[in-house]
Amino acid sequence: MSSRKFRMGVWAIGISFVSVACSQGMGSSSERAGDAADFSADADLDGSLEIMGFGTEDEIATVRYDRADEELSNVDFDLVEGELDIQQFLTAAASGDAPGLVYANRDQIGMFASRGAVIPLDACIDGEGIDVDAFRQPALEQVTFTGDIYGIPEFNSIQMTMANSDLLSEHDLSINDVNGSDWDAISNATEATYRSSGGDLEVIGFDSKLPEFLLLWAKANGADLISDDARTAQLDHPKVVEALDFANEIYEKQGGFGGVKAARDSADFFGEKNQFATDVLGAMPMEHWYVNVLNEVSSDAPIAFDSFKDRGGDTLAYASGSAWAIPSGTEESEAAACRFIKVMTETDTWMEAAQERAEQRADGGELFTGLLTGNREADEAIRDEFITDDAPSPWDDAIDAIYDANEHTFSLPANPADAQFKTAWQDAVNRVLNGEMAPEESLEKGQKEAQDALDEAWEQWEDEE
Repeated sequence: MSSRKFRMGVWAIGISFVSVACSQGMGSSSERAGDAADFSADADLDGSLEIMGFGTEDEIATVRYDRADEELSNVDFDLVEGELDIQQFLTAAASGDAPGLVYANRDQIGMFASRGAVIPLDACIDGEGIDVDAFRQPALEQVTFTGDIYGIPEFNSIQMTMANSDLLSEHDLSINDVNGSDWDAISNATEATYRSSGGDLEVIGFDSKLPEFLLLWAKANGADLISDDARTAQLDHPKVVEALDFANEIYEKQGGFGGVKAARDSADFFGEKNQFATDVLGAMPMEHWYVNVLNEVSSDAPIAFDSFKDRGGDTLAYASGSAWAIPSGTEESEAAACRFIKVMTETDTWMEAAQERAEQRADGGELFTGLLTGNREADEAIRDEFITDDAPSPWDDAIDAIYDANEHTFSLPANPADAQFKTAWQDAVNRVLNGEMAPEESLEKGQKEAQDALDEAWEQWEDEE
């Protein structure tokens, strides 16, 4: 890596960004469409590029960054590492002092676009020849606001089912009883496998992973939390209410969410004495990255894997991940930012990074279970090139489940009130978990909060347009 300057920072997520952006009067995103920049795959680029929210903390990031470094050898990079501070970024964008490039969660892009903080990438995509058709559609939908693409996605985080095969078999159960396809079977398996003593939960039978997985349970039940046009909250839909009631009832069968959370929090989640290795968890839906953790620290634990299923038995997963976006008012560095994005997300770059990871894991005697990039073409090439056909059980099932889930994802559409909307539905779940309200009542309250936030944000955006 070249001796470029690095500025380290640790950023904390804030939620007061809307008032900050409004008070600064950021205006319409269409006024900053990047048309003045010379986006061309043949252009020789120089200058400087400040990048906020991205770090080179692992080999996947480092290999790709080094490739971009080589490609833009005359551009001076300035990395502001750490998770993106939304309030600080929007304040900088509103004051005309934005970084040249931001690395954000995909569910933040709609709000950034509506505040005029980032530019549409049509000219960048066309000029550099970025193949957006290679990206997964749910990932693109998360960064598409009112028909324009405002971010280029990377990585996909999906959910799958993980279980303790010994605990299940002790009760004549299997992974099929807890993969989500049969809610009665999950309920019965929970009652069969959980254990408590003296009021303390000793074994979690099933963890439905609330509050964060409500959107997964709702979708499995046939409902979305928001309409396709991102203008109407649907938290009070009967199928959402039913999903929350079921997922919370799983906790009630085990003495309530408080006991489950205490048992969950006390586990050595990232260590060799994790829940599966110590037989204190029957099953749960979980993000796929945890497969690598388990393989590293407890490869001999009695673990079973499957994709998560909807109530019809079909594979289902919610896609989340990161995205690159170019802030407004950064015309001098827009071309370099676009080139950086292209290099970081193209198939050849991902292949080089995957090779490095596969080699490192092989050197450590560990299994390479794949890499989900957000780029469909890259995902397929990585699996074909680096995934072994003879992975030992149950890791072969884990790999199959990961890639199966990656082909059956959904996402929520980009909207101008991303954070407030998420807060509204998670607060609704937490009121239920804490025993403050019943599911229907709490979701009705959450519906009003979510809809009010959407209405206000859409109205503001339309006024600025």
